[in-house]
Amino acid sequence: MAFSSTLVFTVKRREPELVVPTIHTPREIKKLSDIDDQEGFRFQIPLIFFYRDNPSMRGKDPVGVIREGLAKTLVYYYPFAGRIIEGDNRKLIVDCNGKGVLFVVADANIKIEQLGDNILPPCPFMEEFLHDVPGSGGIIGCPLLLIQVTRFICGGFALGIRVNHTMADGYGIKQFLNAITEFVKGESAPSIPPIWQREQYLNARSPPRITCTHNEFEQITHNKPSSDDIMDSDKLIRTAIFFSPKDIQALRNQVSSANFLRCSRSDLLTAFLWKCRTVALNPADPDEMVRVSIIINARGKQGMPDIPTGYYGNAFTYPAAVSKAGILCTSPLSYAVHLVLNAKAQMSDEYIKSVADLMVIKKRPKYTTNWNFIVSDITRLGFDKVDFGWDNPVYGGSTFADPVISSYNNFKNSNGEDGVVVPICLPPLAVEKFQYEVKKMTLNQFAHSKL
Repeated sequence: MAFSSTLVFTVKRREPELVVPTIHTPREIKKLSDIDDQEGFRFQIPLIFFYRDNPSMRGKDPVGVIREGLAKTLVYYYPFAGRIIEGDNRKLIVDCNGKGVLFVVADANIKIEQLGDNILPPCPFMEEFLHDVPGSGGIIGCPLLLIQVTRFICGGFALGIRVNHTMADGYGIKQFLNAITEFVKGESAPSIPPIWQREQYLNARSPPRITCTHNEFEQITHNKPSSDDIMDSDKLIRTAIFFSPKDIQALRNQVSSANFLRCSRSDLLTAFLWKCRTVALNPADPDEMVRVSIIINARGKQGMPDIPTGYYGNAFTYPAAVSKAGILCTSPLSYAVHLVLNAKAQMSDEYIKSVADLMVIKKRPKYTTNWNFIVSDITRLGFDKVDFGWDNPVYGGSTFADPVISSYNNFKNSNGEDGVVVPICLPPLAVEKFQYEVKKMTLNQFAHSKL
């Protein structure tokens, strides 16, 4: 894959506008759940979608189409048109005041084809396609959604969206986008009615009680240099890897055993990336405890809370696998897979209730960042199938990784292979070592790296 950030083009943006629901919506106060308003969710999630021209949509403006669908959707998802306030004990509350969401119209003087592989994370032009409107990036008192539609001269367009994470998880965001696409296509209401009920689901018990071990929140004081020191965000290189079916099979061949029959593609990638990342970062002390936190959605799973279809709040936790760095780096991949599977097995109804209680008891702590790697598999959410009438996006998903978090995204490469793109952040000195480890373990040339 060839990548270039030297492309020169201009994007002209109009002044941001506020899109409000098409009719009057209830003016009320709604509390977020104790899972929603934890410190680790108090940030904005950026997503990007690129669409080619579709002859069947000639004469239709994606700006008007999406804006109209958005306004109709906000009638049903009216909390998104409100603003968050903070109550006692840092409890987040939505003031459903109907002020609206930010919407930006933009035009680029290039064709989408000129972007090439730069549509993939980490897209070097994200600021052009999802401009940070001044004053919009906070959590309290800011618009809860920022949407930018950028039209290309070929008839294609880019849709950038940024969502306040305390309002929804990936599943909830996809449900919201689905509602827009349904209105765009002429439906009179969403096929899945949105459900709030945050006060009923995923709130702390009374009295709250921590009943499980939560390694993902364990804060350890280190005298030696921490990974937080190594992962200085100003010096990191943002890169991405494409895993083809052959790459996945090469990994699976290393752990093929009756003991790993329940090992999914996501489990393999998580174990593999955790091991390679740790080797590349090279902790000074082999006894350093390193961890990987696996985001697990509670919806529709046996032994989990009975969360109704339509609930669009955050409904996941991220139990962590833990190992000494030296053992992880020198052991076969099957060792890391075993730890990942055991960590996932912790997830239960009791586990997620214990997390909600922990948030209240410990005043909503952030997940540990020191020697922690958080992974989220969003390939099953269907961001690559968000269709506003222009067919499925060429790419739809996350825009890049941050120092601690990576996500798995669907993508079909130029050879027509359906694979997984994983953005990741690494310090400059660790990149080459990471590349070497990936090449060595997949037995393939590292031709899919994006640097």
